[in-house]
Amino acid sequence: MPLANGRPYLAIPGPSVVPDRVLAAMHRPSPNIYAGALVEMVAGLWPDLRGVAGTTANVAIYIGNGHALWEASAANLFSRGDRVLLVSTGHFGLGWAGALRALGVEVDCLDFGRGPADPAAVEAALRADGAGAIRAVMTTHVDTASSVRSDIPALRAAIDRAGHGALLAVDCIASLGCDEFHMDLWGVDVVLAASQKGLMLPPGMGFVWFSEKARAAGRGAGLRTPYWDWAPRADGPDFWQYWHGTAPTAHLYGLREALDMLLHEEGMAQVWARHRALAGAVWAAFDAWGAGNPEIRLNLRDPALRSHAVTAARIGPAPAATALRRWCEAKAGVTLGIGLGAAAPGDPEGDAFLRVAHMGHVNAHMTLGALAVMEAGMIALGIPHGAGALTAAAGVVAGAAGA
Repeated sequence: MPLANGRPYLAIPGPSVVPDRVLAAMHRPSPNIYAGALVEMVAGLWPDLRGVAGTTANVAIYIGNGHALWEASAANLFSRGDRVLLVSTGHFGLGWAGALRALGVEVDCLDFGRGPADPAAVEAALRADGAGAIRAVMTTHVDTASSVRSDIPALRAAIDRAGHGALLAVDCIASLGCDEFHMDLWGVDVVLAASQKGLMLPPGMGFVWFSEKARAAGRGAGLRTPYWDWAPRADGPDFWQYWHGTAPTAHLYGLREALDMLLHEEGMAQVWARHRALAGAVWAAFDAWGAGNPEIRLNLRDPALRSHAVTAARIGPAPAATALRRWCEAKAGVTLGIGLGAAAPGDPEGDAFLRVAHMGHVNAHMTLGALAVMEAGMIALGIPHGAGALTAAAGVVAGAAGA
C-alpha cells in the first residue's frame, strides 16, 4: 500500500526544496520593469550576493542553469585556442571540461576520478607550463556526483607556490549556501553559482562573481558575445543591461526573500553549521547500515573530504540502490538522487549507487525522515543492513542542537 500521499520531499542535489516564503514572494503579477518597486528592490541584491560568496567582487546575473554559467564564464575569459587546467573530482568536472572544449578552449584535465584533487599535482602541472600558456585553473568546489569537497585554499596555495599567473575559477553551483566559502579570503578570481541548490530558488537563474584581475585578464576574450558579456550585467547602468533584456521578475522577488533568510535571519555561519550537522547525521546512518552489509558505503572514507550538501553512496549489490530509490518515491514520497559517474553508461553496476541531498531549506526532521524512509525501504526490499542507523543519526542531531 503506498503511503506517499502528502507533501513530497526532494532529497536530490537540485532542485532543492523551495521555502514557502520564497514561493509566496514569487507568486505575484509581473511588475513594471522600467521603474518603481522592482528596480528599487534589485539595487539591494548585489551587496547581499557578495555577502553570500564572501567577496567585494563584481556580480553578474544570468537567466540560465549551471551549464549556462560554464559558457558565460568561458565567454568572458577565453578565446579559441586558449589553454586551461581543469581539475576534475567527478562527473561535473568532466562535464565542465567538455563544455570548454566545445567552445574551442584547450583543456589539460587532471582527472582524480571520484576522489579529491592533489594540490601537488596541480603545482607540478603549472611549473611545467614554463611559457605561462595556462590561463586559468578551474575546479568544482563540490562535485555532486562524487560529493568531493575540494580544498580551495590548498589549490590557491599550489598556484602561488608555482609562481604562476593563472586565474582560479571555482564552480560553486552545488556548494554556495551550504558549504563554507570565502571568495576573497581564499584568493578565488571567478565563482559560479545557480539558484536551485543552496540559494533555495527554482532553477533558472545563475550568478558569476569575478575579480578585477579576471575582468582585466578577459578583456580580449574572443568568445565574448553581447548576451554573455559580464560587464554590463555587473555595471549597468541601465536596468535592462543587468539581464540583457527583460528581467526575471519572479525569480528576483524570490531571491530577495532567500537572501533575507540566509544572510539577515539565520546568518551564513549558522547556515554552514546546520549543513554540517545534517550531513553528519546522514554519514552516521550509512556507517551503521554498512556495519551489517559491506555493500553499503559512502564514496569517501574521510569525512574531511565530504560535501555538507550531498552524500554519494553505494547500496549494493546492484540493483539495490535503484530499487530503493523507486520504493522511497512510490511508497513514501521521498525522492533520492540517482548515482552519476560511478559506473560506465549502461553498466548494470550503476544501479548500486545513489545520492542523498541535504542542501538548502532542510532541517532535522526532513533529514531524519528521509533516513527513516530509506531504512523502511531496505526492510521492505530485503536489503541487508546494520542496525542502529536512526539512533546514530538522531544522536548527531541531538549533539548539534543541544538542550
